[in-house]
Amino acid sequence: MTESDQATARWKSEPMTTRLIAAVLVTDPDSGRLLILRRSTHLDFAPGEWDVPSGKGEPQEPITATAARELKEETGVVVAEADLRLVHVVHGCWDADVPGMFMALVFHTDRWSGTPRNAEPHKHDTIAWVPPDDLPQPFTHTTLVAVKRYLSTVP
Repeated sequence: MTESDQATARWKSEPMTTRLIAAVLVTDPDSGRLLILRRSTHLDFAPGEWDVPSGKGEPQEPITATAARELKEETGVVVAEADLRLVHVVHGCWDADVPGMFMALVFHTDRWSGTPRNAEPHKHDTIAWVPPDDLPQPFTHTTLVAVKRYLSTVP
């Protein structure tokens, strides 16, 4: 059996799961700039790429609670769940060697408090405010799609 066949057999033998993820597009209400983080190079997923605050939901946790929790954990920024507006949904698979799917619900807010900081330096190496139409590269692909779709709907 080839290595590819072994991976396929392993994938087919494991139960299919879908991981729920929340991501938050935080904009400055005065400048319109977007808050982003650069993922550390030692991470397995998207090492060295820019992204917005995001993370996996906990069992029984409402997705808006996940969004607010992850935003605070990663940046110190506090947002009320009622101030999160769903702007995009991303559904996909991890890759051929990792069984399962993910669904990311992307929220936007321009109503928040606190001073943004890199609150998880073991996961991110920097934090920045950037114009959303001039994002640095490389940028996490699924998030980049969500940001572009969101921008296309903003008047």
